Amino acid sequence: MKLPFKVDLSDKVAAVTGAGGVLMSEFAKALAECGAKVALLDINYEAAKKYADEIGENAIAVRCNCLDKQSIIQAKETVGEAFGKVNFLINGAGGNNPKATCDNETMTPDLSGEIKTFFDLEESGIKFVFDLNILSAFLTTQVFAADMVQTGGNILNISSMNAFRPLTKIPAYSAAKAGISNFTQWLAVHFAPCGIRCNAIAPGFFVTNQNRALLFRADGTPTPRTDKILSATPQKRFGETEDLIGTLLWLASDEASGFVTGSVIAVDGGFAAYSGV
Repeated sequence: MKLPFKVDLSDKVAAVTGAGGVLMSEFAKALAECGAKVALLDINYEAAKKYADEIGENAIAVRCNCLDKQSIIQAKETVGEAFGKVNFLINGAGGNNPKATCDNETMTPDLSGEIKTFFDLEESGIKFVFDLNILSAFLTTQVFAADMVQTGGNILNISSMNAFRPLTKIPAYSAAKAGISNFTQWLAVHFAPCGIRCNAIAPGFFVTNQNRALLFRADGTPTPRTDKILSATPQKRFGETEDLIGTLLWLASDEASGFVTGSVIAVDGGFAAYSGV
């Protein structure tokens, strides 16, 4: 990985949830490149271990179900034994679910019964999306921030463009990410007296394992949704993982961003700024 710049994170012990995924694994690599000791937490241990092995001795993979508080507590104990107390937490676990996704962008009568509309969305899917994005961040912060209260620390949440403007088809995910932005601000105020900063990165459109099928057909050609996204993105491209790393390192460094807390930083190629005309 080529970093845009380096900061000294040699005093950081970082726990990254969702680290078996495309974006969070790159976050873990960047932190380790800057000297941090990094624990890659994921329910998919094999995926996390693959990336931890690539990083080397400054990283470990830890199996963790971020919806199970006892699992998080056990993960914290594992990290503590390996590296000491965590002082930098990245709540990267999250995602959407097909049961919480409409087929139609706007409501139209469906006489065929073949289109999954808003009225067909399943309660279990809605609950799963809210839990995966909000409850996971809540529980993980409860567990890991307890050690930061006496020593200070840094919490980074992962929000989304959905938090600024809800996207069609995915009402639960949009609402959940708006909740993450709000939760970030709440945490920043609540923990400020303890020397704990809390911010969020709101990525624009990046191609990941979760959304690839929505953006590209099997033959690699773009879907109509891709065309709409790029037409509304002034830079006319999807983000690359490297586009997030500079913001990550800035927020990770107490020297660079020590007076920044409660902020949600958009990294989106101008998507949130563009009105469409």
